[in-house]
Amino acid sequence: MSAHKHVALGYISAVHGIKGWVKVHSWTRPMEAILGYQPWLLGEEKRPVKIVDGRKQGKGLVALLPGFEDRETAVTLVGQQLFVGRDQLPETVENEYYWSDLEGLDVHTTKGEVLGRVERLMETGANDVLVIRGDRERLVPFVQGQYVIRVDLEAGLIVVDWDPEF
Repeated sequence: MSAHKHVALGYISAVHGIKGWVKVHSWTRPMEAILGYQPWLLGEEKRPVKIVDGRKQGKGLVALLPGFEDRETAVTLVGQQLFVGRDQLPETVENEYYWSDLEGLDVHTTKGEVLGRVERLMETGANDVLVIRGDRERLVPFVQGQYVIRVDLEAGLIVVDWDPEF
């Protein structure tokens, strides 16, 4: 289990209309799944809020949060991240990981050379990529069995088959 207590699932990107609705950018798949995780933990202070209403709107999502009944108050929410407790997420199966479980793990090569720590992951379309920060930044494709040899969440370690000079 991850040492992270909270996982960011998206953020409030803009206001929508004049009645306090906000646009929600979701990182969940499908994107509307974020609406089912309640309560949201809002912003860095992780203030719990249960949405009043939420729905798919065009190519995105909109939501109405309690206490934000007009555009002026809703605009204060723009840019705030939406978190949930890690325990709210479904359990993963073997060799499946949430990005938040991988962030912060140490990365070593199969020869024991230290590459650094996973700073974040990014999606490229073909596969996810580990962004590793050590003596410099390295980008390693998260392809299990080819580049990622072992993930040990309890030890906080990812072992990769990667040339440290690359």
